[in-house]
Amino acid sequence: MRKLEIAPKLLTEGAQLLRQEGPAQGEGKSYLLRAAKEGAGICTPWLMDGKERYFTLMLKAQETHSVALNLLLYGKESGDQPVMTVRFGILPQVETMVYFDMEWLDGHVLFPESIPGELKIVCHGSRISRNEITRAELKTLPAFHDLSIWMSELAMCDELSEEFRLPEGKLVDALGQNKTKEWPGKTRNLDDLKEILQEQMKTEPKDGYPFGDWSSYGGWKEKKLGEGTGFFTKYKENGRWWLADPDGYAFFSAGPDCVGLSAGARVDGVEKWLDWLPDQEDPAYAAMFAPPRKREGERRRNPVMFSFLQANLYRALGEDWYEKWKGMIVGQLKQYGMNTLGNWSDERLFGVTDIPYVTSLSDFPDTEKKIFRDFPDVLSPEYAQNAEKCAQALEKRREDPWMIGYFLRNEPSWAFVDNLVLADEVLRNPEKTVCRQELISFLKERYGNIEKLNEEWGTGLDGFECFDEPQEKVSAWSQAACLDMKEFSRRLLRAYVEIPAKACRRVDPNHMILGMRWAWISDPDLVSGWENFDVFSINCYAQDPTSNIENIVKLGVDLPVMIGEFHFGALDAGPSATGLEGVRTQKDRGIAYRYYCERVAAHPNGVGCHYFQCYDQFVLGRFDGENYNIGLFDVCSRPYPEMMEQVRACGQGLYPVAAGEREPAEEKAQEIPMIAY
Repeated sequence: MRKLEIAPKLLTEGAQLLRQEGPAQGEGKSYLLRAAKEGAGICTPWLMDGKERYFTLMLKAQETHSVALNLLLYGKESGDQPVMTVRFGILPQVETMVYFDMEWLDGHVLFPESIPGELKIVCHGSRISRNEITRAELKTLPAFHDLSIWMSELAMCDELSEEFRLPEGKLVDALGQNKTKEWPGKTRNLDDLKEILQEQMKTEPKDGYPFGDWSSYGGWKEKKLGEGTGFFTKYKENGRWWLADPDGYAFFSAGPDCVGLSAGARVDGVEKWLDWLPDQEDPAYAAMFAPPRKREGERRRNPVMFSFLQANLYRALGEDWYEKWKGMIVGQLKQYGMNTLGNWSDERLFGVTDIPYVTSLSDFPDTEKKIFRDFPDVLSPEYAQNAEKCAQALEKRREDPWMIGYFLRNEPSWAFVDNLVLADEVLRNPEKTVCRQELISFLKERYGNIEKLNEEWGTGLDGFECFDEPQEKVSAWSQAACLDMKEFSRRLLRAYVEIPAKACRRVDPNHMILGMRWAWISDPDLVSGWENFDVFSINCYAQDPTSNIENIVKLGVDLPVMIGEFHFGALDAGPSATGLEGVRTQKDRGIAYRYYCERVAAHPNGVGCHYFQCYDQFVLGRFDGENYNIGLFDVCSRPYPEMMEQVRACGQGLYPVAAGEREPAEEKAQEIPMIAY
């Protein structure tokens, strides 16, 4: 292990060393840094001048909210933009060990596993080798005020300790709430919870929607688009896209994702911070624990997931808590003017609670050999065969009129790299894939012989067999090489989309294919194959989604557009991070929600937006460490009233806005920089 010190010369612009504790010389020093609100920190040259695998340190934020930081890695030609950014979060006022694995630099993993006490880790950007790094910095993200952080025990090492030292203290109360802060509407105890939920149960699905011009499906009875097909479908009228409900009425899809009571609290390693956690063998609570999710990369922990949501309902409502919740939640959503159960909702609600829903293909086709991250060998027979198998999951719901449609998948991790050239990855990967064979055949067919290719590419290759061996960044060899690599990449993208889409159509011709839920359009070619969808979908975290929708249209996509995820979080209640869009207060969350939704409705391609998510995330982090105050409801199933007032007002006006009869809301929320990872 090589122990490290922070010298004043290592401070970045905006960083100030406030205090240093420990011996005047030698090891064991602690450093209190003030980071300007624009973002600041330290340079980390040790990542470049050593060969050790891990960089580790202890961090403690002096704030009352979580703090997000970036490890920024720059290359020779990257200018002011890092090649790779490793983003992570830490809890407030809790000393936490964080680590960085130099093996992440090859880009193979998007979401490395955090260690106990640390929040989510994300590796953004492109791969970079250690000897390509010209500058490395550890900096805070921009914040709404200056930040104070203790740093200590900095080291480079080859082995990561399996013993994680966590401080004493309780951070989570017996109901799963944040114990370290107070807010209006916080549930005080179990008796308080029982009284609140009994009152909430008075709203049931049979009460219907509060708006007289809404159909039983939540469509708009003021606009009939057709006779109705018995299923949801799409129409284009005078340049404006609409969805239509099974009776033919215009339909705009609005509702939350994750309407369910999953085991969302990751508790392994942090049990000492909880006021209460039942034994996993306790028959009353055993089913409220869940097995770990599949994950990419190395697993360092044995995940234990628990549902405080379920436990609270059980303790407050008794043995039949689930049936009571099922009626309560659907009734509440409808009364707030929401007409859709978004992605990842509880399937036991589908088709039996009189509210439309969307779902996802339960498994997306995969292959044993990968091209890059989770991108399969899409030209192989294995991919086509697995697409047929995955499509069979649609059989059970093919006749359900309440299903709006289904997404093929969500946010493929390979597409998190901007301007990724998939053909480059085919040739870089040493695997003997079918995609590699087809790429070589493509080049042979185009050029006939290697001499012609060399002439066009400006290369001196000995033969096409050179492509049987790994090659780096072929698209950068010349303009002609780039054009060929991009063309073949579009072929791969089309196969990626078209093969499963056609397989799904054969099983379920009744429901709409809602697209891929791209995290963002990381390359213009990402829209390849859009003709196979009924609706094009993206997840769009922004204050105003208009430009994102417009970008899709400008890329040539002539389809309705649905937003699969968006949210707004604040710091005045619940968990200690805002999520990907930060605002000041709960009232601002509602204002931001209405502003966003009505702008989707106002766009001629906008047909729906689904809020992520129904309930707050766990204060110490969900399965991957996200701990955002983004729910419509808190962990005690209580709605945030200031937000929900705006949600209802938004629902009431959505259809007039979509029809051009009313302008979208103009009031904007007071924004703050996000605290998210």
